[in-house]
Formats: sequence, C-alpha cells, structure tokens
Amino acid sequence: MSRRSNGRIKKMKLSRFVVVTHVLLLTVTAPVMVCRSSKNLTSKDVDRMMTTLSNWGRWGAEDQLGTINLITAEKRKQAAALVKEGVSLSMAHDAIKVEQDGSPPFEHVMLPESFKPDSVGANDRFAVSFHGFTTTHVDALCHFFYQGKMYNGFSRDEVTRSGAGKLSVHALKDGIFTRAVLMDMPRLWGLDYLPGDKAIYPEDLEAWEEKAGVRVGSGDALLLRTGRWARRRAEGGWDIMRNSAGLHASCLPWLKERDVAIVGSDLATDVMPSQVKDSFLPVHMVLIVGMGTPILDVLELEAVGEAAQARQRWEFLMTAAPLRVPGATGSPLNPIATF
Repeated sequence: MSRRSNGRIKKMKLSRFVVVTHVLLLTVTAPVMVCRSSKNLTSKDVDRMMTTLSNWGRWGAEDQLGTINLITAEKRKQAAALVKEGVSLSMAHDAIKVEQDGSPPFEHVMLPESFKPDSVGANDRFAVSFHGFTTTHVDALCHFFYQGKMYNGFSRDEVTRSGAGKLSVHALKDGIFTRAVLMDMPRLWGLDYLPGDKAIYPEDLEAWEEKAGVRVGSGDALLLRTGRWARRRAEGGWDIMRNSAGLHASCLPWLKERDVAIVGSDLATDVMPSQVKDSFLPVHMVLIVGMGTPILDVLELEAVGEAAQARQRWEFLMTAAPLRVPGATGSPLNPIATF
C-alpha cells in the first residue's frame, strides 16, 4: 500500500472517530438539558434567573416602568389597528362580597344618607384588600422583594407605612394600551379547564402558538386561561395554594426572550405549588423583581375565550386603567378586550 493511500485511510478513520465522538456527546448531554429546562428546577436555578433574566438598568438606573417601556407609541398604533369590529368585553371578575378562596371580601356599603326621605341621590363606600384570589388586580413592581431589593435595585426600605416611594402603581397612571395574546390552555388539550396543579411548560406555550396561528412578541400582554372559573363552577372551591394550574418557572426564559410587557391569568400565574424545590411563587418573583414585568391576577377569561374561539382570533387590543394611587402596591382594575 502506498504512503498516500495509507494517509487517506488514517484520515477516514479519524473522521469517523470525530463524528462518533460528537454523536456520543450529543447523546449524553441532550437529556440533561431537557430535564433541567423543563422539570427539575430548584431555588438555585431561580436565583440564577434573577440575574440572567434581569432587566435592571436596561432603561436606566431610575426606571420605574420595567417592561411597560416595551409598549412604544408604534406598539400602541399596531394594537389599535387590531380593532376590526368594535366589540368590547370585560376581563374582570365580578367583585365578591363574601370571603372566598381564602381571600377577604370586596366591601360595598350603601351610606345612610342614601335612604333619607329627602335624599336627592345615593352614596356608597368601597373597601378592598385586593391582593389575593378573588379581585381582578394588577401587581405593581413594589409588590415583591428579593434579598432586600425591588426591581432595578431599589431598596425594599422605599416601602414604608405611608406607601411605596418607588415602583408603585402610580407609575402606570397613563394606563395600559397594547396587543394582547390569549393562550387558552384548556382548549389546547380539549378540556373545559386544567386539572389540579397542572404545570404549563414552554413547549406548551409554543404548541398553543402553532394551534392558534399567533406569535407572542415584544410589548405584548400574554394572557393565560387555565379555566379557573369553569373549574370552580364544576368542582366548587379548593385550596388555591396547593392545587392550581399555572406557569412553571421554566417558562421564564421564554417570556424574557419574547420580551413580553405584561403577564396575566385567571388565577395567580404560577402553578401552585410551584414544583420548584424551596421556591414560593418563582414566576411572580422573577417577573416582578428581576424582569420588571407587572402581573394581572384573577382575570375573567371565559367570555373573551368564547369570543376568540368564535372568531378564531386570539389577539386583540387590551386596555386597562389602574387607580391613580401614589404609593400603592397595585390596584383593582377592569381590563377590556376589544376585537
């Protein structure tokens, strides 16, 4: 055999070795990557996401809007162009006047002067502790703390008895006006509502996009229907914190990659329990403190889900106006979907 032929054989053997080596490497590492990204997260993974997904400083050291900055003038014009029929639907649940699902009631009291014989009108008073599971509300960026900090590095000491000096709901005083994408997860699986503590993973979000023919993008509001209210009608009440469907923490990098402006759901966004060892509401924590993303909780998405299904149209204009309260950690609100 010639020296040249012998050289070619050696190169072929080396080439096969390199190919086999790469195949073996992929075989060994790929399952680990899938496992880490979809199921087996720990509180340390959440700690890392607080850094790797952080928007601190992205819009300046004094920024108090967070991802609301992604709702640009151009984004608002694009959202307005989604209005074709002029049909509007509320996405707020009726205020509940009795304690329910572990949350205090919405208090509505008619004042005595309303019933005087010579009265020329009626007056009433509202009182509500809105964070919880029964009143539709927005979580402001001062609502959660992580290691003594709030979004953008502001100290938790900014929150005092008189209110939040930074990141309060007052930053949203000009309202929310953007494109919303409804992800109707029960319809993805042909269900009326998601069972128990069903976790939703990034691949489920992408499966819905493919089914619905829509893609979540920068500045959007992502609204997640779990069928919470349909489930309550069918099953009655349950221990919300121990048995509720929602997003798994592995969805957080996906939300950052898509640059969503707002995340909302018909319950509290997180799957509960979180299925992340030693981590309480990790989706809330990373969204609010790390990414600076306001959250809409306790939405009523049954009617808008039916409307979207009838039209086969899962994007629409969303408008919402929190109460203009300086120092508040959030606000009850009535978000509106307009087709």
